[in-house]
Amino acid sequence: MDIPFWLALVVVGYLGIKLVRPPWWLVAVLLVGGYLLADSLLSPVIDTAIK
Repeated sequence: MDIPFWLALVVVGYLGIKLVRPPWWLVAVLLVGGYLLADSLLSPVIDTAIK
């Protein structure tokens, strides 16, 4: 079965929020922070750390 990556992220995110129940401000900070880091000068460093 081949599912889209965005669908897998949505399912994992939904389950994580329902099971762990983090505060909504923390979820928003992580999403915005991740978006800003992905478009910054640190993105090559993060890319090599992940791979």
